[in-house]
Amino acid sequence: MATTAQPPTTPNDLASVTKTLDLLAPRWSVWVLMTLSSQPLRYAEIKPRLPWLADGQLHPRLRHLTGAGVVERTEYAPRHVTYGLTRRGAELLPVLAQIASWGDTYLEKQFVTSKATGELEPERIPPAQNIDDALALIAPRHAAPILVTLQARGRASAKSLAAEAMPGYGLTAVYKPLDRLVADGLVTATGSGDFQLSASGRALAPVFQSITAWALLPPAGSDPLRQRGTAPSRTRSGPWATTPTRLPAPAVPAAPSVGPALVPTPLDGPAWKSGDLFSHQIPARPITPAGGPRR
Repeated sequence: MATTAQPPTTPNDLASVTKTLDLLAPRWSVWVLMTLSSQPLRYAEIKPRLPWLADGQLHPRLRHLTGAGVVERTEYAPRHVTYGLTRRGAELLPVLAQIASWGDTYLEKQFVTSKATGELEPERIPPAQNIDDALALIAPRHAAPILVTLQARGRASAKSLAAEAMPGYGLTAVYKPLDRLVADGLVTATGSGDFQLSASGRALAPVFQSITAWALLPPAGSDPLRQRGTAPSRTRSGPWATTPTRLPAPAVPAAPSVGPALVPTPLDGPAWKSGDLFSHQIPARPITPAGGPRR
């Protein structure tokens, strides 16, 4: 029997999940965050690490993430500007780890021939691509509210989902996003006409929990380190309208790293090994219904 009420925190959960997905979903946002996860970098150092971005795509992504308070632009001199994660951005890395882990476990993979053994094995997908592919399923409008509502209820009718996940919309509006979630393998229809999460949909619970926890973290103003004037790239945690005051350039600029900047091992999440992020070209895979939720 379907549960008739949601926990009282669900409206806040829905809002926090939706806002965070809106931050991450624009293409290349995750790749930029992961590129900056190890150290601040200059534009000329970021661009070679993201060779798939067409000219003119990197600046909009940096502005988007800076405006959201997860990346900070620091100007040392007119021609010496770096971009790095704020404290808020660094706290987002475990969330990305949760999404990447879910995508690697539940999203479909093609089988490719192993160069070492000559046998077929699942293709190896870069973590950032797993995140992007997962976001393509859960970030579209109304998808997350429907999934979170079903997480809370267990099962629900289309009418209940329309009322709780899409308030202000008519009943017919729920069917398009609901049908998409069914086609993507995250939701299944029951024999009684209700809907419930599939196994892969239920496995999204830690993802939504980590997103909600990140979104509800205390504001940056409560951070004593920020009030003591610690370096901006380690303390700022909110959007700001102007470029920070110019700082003296480091006495000895850090040498560019040999490999791409990758996220460190996050707490309670998978480790990204050196070279994982950029060791594969972005795979072009057909969408198929078999083998798990489609990419």
